[in-house]
Amino acid sequence: MDHPISTDTLLHALHWRYATKKFDPARKIPDADWHALEQALVLSPSSAGLQPWKFIIVTDPAMKARLRPASYGQPQVTDCSHFVVLTVRQDLGHDHVDRHIGRMAEVRGLTTDSLGKFRDMVTKNLDEARTNERLDVWQTHQVYIALGQFMAAAALVGVDTCAMEGFDPKQVDEILGLKGTGCASVVCCAAGYRAADDKYAGTKKVRFKPDDVITRI
Repeated sequence: MDHPISTDTLLHALHWRYATKKFDPARKIPDADWHALEQALVLSPSSAGLQPWKFIIVTDPAMKARLRPASYGQPQVTDCSHFVVLTVRQDLGHDHVDRHIGRMAEVRGLTTDSLGKFRDMVTKNLDEARTNERLDVWQTHQVYIALGQFMAAAALVGVDTCAMEGFDPKQVDEILGLKGTGCASVVCCAAGYRAADDKYAGTKKVRFKPDDVITRI
């Protein structure tokens, strides 16, 4: 199979990407590009395909203005085009597994009965993780897979991003009305276009040499 994109294109996009500190508030992401980025979120991989998340896309200026103080006043929140709040579905239960099984049957033209062994395996793993008090930690790790995919996809279409853990989750959850929904904010990502005078745009990336972080066996 041919590469969907060239290796040069991929590496150029990843070198071009940086944690944008100053967005141009006048520039908005075109609808077609944003639709593709939403699909990148939807298509993110997850363990057993469970997708233990919900993504909240904030474009309303008034809502972004409310979220900014809860993000320690960081200007990316209000200056970006789209502000993404990645949330985790806490304490996944058998009902979520059943929803996933139902969707698998619908998409692949199967019966839910034929997926019984898979359902049993998944529910057993979730129950064991819950008993060992590591279920929510596992789910949270899954959300970061989606964040990474979103940021890489954005770079490939020329959209700037800035991942943000600097916010008060309780305040953000309250502002977004998440209390009682079973979802809780984990990490955010501002998306848009860098301002012409963002001094960090031209700063060289600092990474360890490949041999320092990669072991080939």
